[in-house]
Amino acid sequence: MKLWIVIVHIILVATNLWVTAHFHEEIPEDNEFAEFEDFEEEKLNIHNERVVDSAQESNLNQDFEEDDVLVADGDSEFDHFQDEEEFEGLDVTTGNSGPKTDEPSTLTITKVPLHLRDRWDSFYLEILMITGLLVYFINYMVGRSRNARIAEQWLMDQQQVLNENFSLIGHTGRSSDNANDNGLMKESESQYSLYCSGRVGCDSMLVELKLIKRQDLVAVLAQLVRPQNDQAHIHVEISKDETDNFVLAVASKRTAMHLVRDMADISMYCPEKRPAEKFGLPSGFCVMSEIAEAASAILDTRVQYIFSKFAPHIDYIHISDQFSGRKQQEDTAQLTMPEVRRVLMVGLNISLKGRTYDVETRQKLKILLHFTFYLLDKLRRFKLSKEGKNKADKNRLRVEEAFLKTTHAARAEAAAQKREERRRAEKERILQEEDPEKQRKWEEKEQRRLAKKRAPRMKQLKVKAL
Repeated sequence: MKLWIVIVHIILVATNLWVTAHFHEEIPEDNEFAEFEDFEEEKLNIHNERVVDSAQESNLNQDFEEDDVLVADGDSEFDHFQDEEEFEGLDVTTGNSGPKTDEPSTLTITKVPLHLRDRWDSFYLEILMITGLLVYFINYMVGRSRNARIAEQWLMDQQQVLNENFSLIGHTGRSSDNANDNGLMKESESQYSLYCSGRVGCDSMLVELKLIKRQDLVAVLAQLVRPQNDQAHIHVEISKDETDNFVLAVASKRTAMHLVRDMADISMYCPEKRPAEKFGLPSGFCVMSEIAEAASAILDTRVQYIFSKFAPHIDYIHISDQFSGRKQQEDTAQLTMPEVRRVLMVGLNISLKGRTYDVETRQKLKILLHFTFYLLDKLRRFKLSKEGKNKADKNRLRVEEAFLKTTHAARAEAAAQKREERRRAEKERILQEEDPEKQRKWEEKEQRRLAKKRAPRMKQLKVKAL
């Protein structure tokens, strides 16, 4: 008897699974009442389970009480499951609790679009960004190390010449966190500086190495369109009264245009650019001179030889006793003359376009550093004639008068503001005192001043006696 109970139970479970599977297949794809049908499906499963339980209970009761047979009439309790309107699309036959289909349904699988599939070409933007970052990082490391090697190599080549001319090399007065053991100060990944002092005739010398920004990928790509050179800018501060007063500049044509436009001393004292052939120099340079005899004396045969042999490596030479840096903007209200210094400035090209810092270039730069000290000694020995000194003094007086005229209104306004501040301070001091006599006298004085200021001015005409 127990075997029959197990067989009946298995048949009912299989029937339940078959009904459930065929019920899901016959549900239409675009069914707006899918949620309700799922709910009815759950109710049908519960009904089947109840039927199975009732069958088990009936069999068990037959074992113990054969005379009393319990018949469960499920049709009266679950008649609503047989309602055709309750289950749409479900064919229900009398006495059968499962759906019956004539033809098996077909399942259509929609193809996934290409842009939604997990393929490498779907992440091309991310791949490009990561590749760009890797290239930028590699270029940064390589460019930074290359600039450091060029700066250290330049200092090694010029170390002997610097030791012969200066007693102190590399002392900047700042913390040495960014300084190398050899005294080279790292300002940025592409700029280094070296400070020297302790030489007769000059207060100090500052060398700035302005290299190509090889650590910047954008700058490297810009080099392909507009090549630039690694440069060394030598700035020598000449002691007071060591040289005469004059301004002289020799520069390449491109650099000369920037000097005349940006530098205050050149734009005021010698804005005219003259061809270098008149002074025996190569045609690629321009000469800007305040006094002609100074240009003829400084640009002697030895200077002409250096320019003709090392012209690609020379960018500019700037000699001035009125150096004040770049021109001030017009909107800046400056009421006093800018502070000036005596300088000798030399700009050298360390590496030429398309060439590296090779052994030949290093030897040439060593000779040009010697040439810088030759110019410094020549400036100390050179003296202007009497006419040249008078002309230089007149030019400086003219520049000072022009500056005073342009700043007259601003200086008058500043003076009036200062007088008003003094008057306001005096009034506050008088009012703080408890003496009414002093306050009355000060008010009378102030009234007389205002009346005199408002009175019309009369011009006096002197008539000569007949």
